[in-house]
Amino acid sequence: MSSLALDAEALYGELARGVRGLLGADTQLAGVVSGGWWLAERLQRELGRAGAPGALSSALHRDDFAKRGLAGNGQTTLPFEVDGADILLLDDVLFTGRTIRAVINELFDYGRPARVRLAVLVDRGGRELPVAAEFAAARVTLPATQSLELAREGDGAFSFRIEARS
Repeated sequence: MSSLALDAEALYGELARGVRGLLGADTQLAGVVSGGWWLAERLQRELGRAGAPGALSSALHRDDFAKRGLAGNGQTTLPFEVDGADILLLDDVLFTGRTIRAVINELFDYGRPARVRLAVLVDRGGRELPVAAEFAAARVTLPATQSLELAREGDGAFSFRIEARS
């Protein structure tokens, strides 16, 4: 385990403030399963937005699908029309950019949005693809040998787990 301490709830508050500035009246929220969807779901509710946020799975478009398979990933659910939509995509941790690439491919399987922007709780660097978030609540540097994952407690509170990568 690492000694890096990140307050996920404080970062969520920062994300909520940053996201407010990115939202138009017609902007749809969609989160990457699972951590990003947890963020989208809570933001949708706390910001008083009508309807439900979308959930996007990266499973079928991952470049390591043959190795990982479906890996217990949730399914894509988009309760709004994708064609012509302004979509704010949310994720918990932005690292290599490969998950975001896969999620955007999944999104385009459902239609052609007018605009897709990305907001993340933590940008940890280490990009392998040219992917950037319009808003990141925090930027941290972790060794490639560590993983950073958002966890959701039974009461809905967020925390982080930092573990050695296999």
